[in-house]
Amino acid sequence: MNFTRWSARLPGTQRRAAARTESGAVPAARGEHLEASARTAPASSVASGATGPSPEAAAPPSPALTIEALSVQDILGQVPALVAVFYGPEHRLAYANDAYTAVFGSRTPGRTARDALPELEELGLLPLMDQVLRSGKPRTVKSRRVPAGGFGAPDQDGSPGEAAASRRKPADASTMSGRADTAEQDGSRAAPSGLPRQGYYTFTCTPIEVGAAVPVPAAAVIAATAQTVAFGGPGTVTPGGTTGSGADGGGADGASGGVGASAAAAGDTTGSPTSATGDGRAPTPDAAVKTVQGHGRAQGQTVASGPTPAPAAAAKAAPGATPAAQPAPRVAPHPAPQHGVLVFAAEVTDQVESAERLRASERRQREAVVTLQRSLLPQELEQPDDLRVAATYQPGGTEAAVGGDWYDVITLGAGRTALVIGDVMGRGVRAAAVMGQLRTAVRAYARLDLPPHEVLQLLDGLAAEIDASQIATCVYAVHDPNEGRLVYASAGHLPIIVRDADGTVRRAAEPTGPPLGTGGWLHASGSVPLGPGSAAVLYTDGLVERRDQDIDDGVAALERAFAGATGTPQIVCDRLLRALGVTAEHDDDVAVLVLEYPARTGHDAELFHNAALELLGGIEAAPRARAFATGVLASWRFPTELRDLGVLAASELVANSLQHGTPPMRLRLRRTDRRLIIEVTDGDDHLPRRRRAEPIDEAGRGISIVATIASSWGSRRTPGGGKAVWCEFALPRG
Repeated sequence: MNFTRWSARLPGTQRRAAARTESGAVPAARGEHLEASARTAPASSVASGATGPSPEAAAPPSPALTIEALSVQDILGQVPALVAVFYGPEHRLAYANDAYTAVFGSRTPGRTARDALPELEELGLLPLMDQVLRSGKPRTVKSRRVPAGGFGAPDQDGSPGEAAASRRKPADASTMSGRADTAEQDGSRAAPSGLPRQGYYTFTCTPIEVGAAVPVPAAAVIAATAQTVAFGGPGTVTPGGTTGSGADGGGADGASGGVGASAAAAGDTTGSPTSATGDGRAPTPDAAVKTVQGHGRAQGQTVASGPTPAPAAAAKAAPGATPAAQPAPRVAPHPAPQHGVLVFAAEVTDQVESAERLRASERRQREAVVTLQRSLLPQELEQPDDLRVAATYQPGGTEAAVGGDWYDVITLGAGRTALVIGDVMGRGVRAAAVMGQLRTAVRAYARLDLPPHEVLQLLDGLAAEIDASQIATCVYAVHDPNEGRLVYASAGHLPIIVRDADGTVRRAAEPTGPPLGTGGWLHASGSVPLGPGSAAVLYTDGLVERRDQDIDDGVAALERAFAGATGTPQIVCDRLLRALGVTAEHDDDVAVLVLEYPARTGHDAELFHNAALELLGGIEAAPRARAFATGVLASWRFPTELRDLGVLAASELVANSLQHGTPPMRLRLRRTDRRLIIEVTDGDDHLPRRRRAEPIDEAGRGISIVATIASSWGSRRTPGGGKAVWCEFALPRG
């Protein structure tokens, strides 16, 4: 412990003791000291009219107070922190300062910590003290909570059962004033009178040597010698002699008959009685020696007797005589020092509460960001007719800020489905806000039914406009059950993992362009087979990226995990998270999207049918298309009303294609368990649009009729340079 740190707070016990008068009083003001000096000044000085003592008559300056002149009790007794000293393997109490007893109550020296200090066991310090005693190295435990009523303990006589309040004493005003001010401001921690307040303390256990021998001071200061023998001298603590001895049992200075009394006895050069024991009688030389011997016996020591001059005799010695010339008492050497532990506790209640408030504030902010993040993600995934889809989002751990990962599933019509996953670089609210804008833009662009690379091209420009400092990666893919393929485009994102029906796992090949927001790049689309019985997974880098391994190793681990992950898409998501080691404490947010194109068998196969007709020839293709539609819809056992509406819609779409399109042309009918889809394709890439036809117009009513009778309709360009126009009818439930 650094005693110098507390030197500014010492109350000056030595100086006050040296200035005591015969009555034992200490001057309370500078004026009293000046009056006493004037009374003892030479008569010549008064006669000459001097207002103060002359330089010749001035008393020599008192020696400066040094750390060597103070005992351990003088220092530890005034330290505002909790201090207790223990010795021996059983941790017997040698000393506890006022701050310690103010919090935990008075404790009897000499008793073992396990019996007399239950707070150490409750706080888990006894095993720590054993480690310190064995290893000789200090140990610290942080933020141990002390309840408002303290810990139960037996009384000083060893009898249990008295109320805890009877064993507590109020805190000393000079030591605990800062705590009282804090307690007044924080009423929640205030405790009843005489009880320690609830709080948190940090305890440090330091190895020390207790009872080490030190040189005996000059023989002229017999009372100081008694104090040295009793307390082990400056810088040491002797077991059993640290909580007070003598008649009064200790005082505010933290030592019984301590430095103040010793210095007073040494300073009495007139032979007048000076009270060192509290009864008003000056100790005789023999009594002083007996006092020394008594203290030695209390410590298991022996003090050799011998001739010792009285203090008055020492004062009458010839001028210039030094204390060293006087005979010194023969004192037996101290016993061998014992190893002990000094327990030092500092209150950190305010720090702990501040840290908790900070953590609570961060927790609330993070919850707000997570709520924003989740609100921007789809609350419920759209479920296509032909695919089974599931997704999961796992935010980063409690110490990680929320990122900008997102996913989405968008039904495009005619049985086609768009699947999106992306990641905005960065953390926090800004990344989540940019993510929400990009996700909304993706849904808007998807309604245009554009090829994947054109969607990313539009997103690239939008990302630069939203925030040029934010960069995002994204994969946009479209599944068409009629073609059995997954067409996709990637903007700096990780590759799609596909598992075929036979269990083969592979990565979707290039092309992959730069991230969104970089600009100046023409994205391109690629495709990968995804037929019945196949599955695919789209994911963000938080699933496969680790600080201690290459990201390709993480993707390879994902491939192995995906090869053996079976079950529904939601179960596959959970298994992938577990296999890749993603827990609640993961340091990055993770988004995973799993899709499966199941192979239909049995009854399910009867609900999914496809029929197509190549439209060859001229105007005669229209009646063939109507006949084909009538037969197919009848074979599928649709109600008459739905069958008639389907034939009318097929006739209008074919007529529109024959009039405005170019060969090759084809009519396709498809049914699922939820809808009927009618689609006509041709070689012209001009998309039709719905317009209001005037009464005198002979054309322009076909698309309006289709839009009126169907549940939905749309058009898109095909990869070969043509177009496809489609409409859907919802099937009746049951």
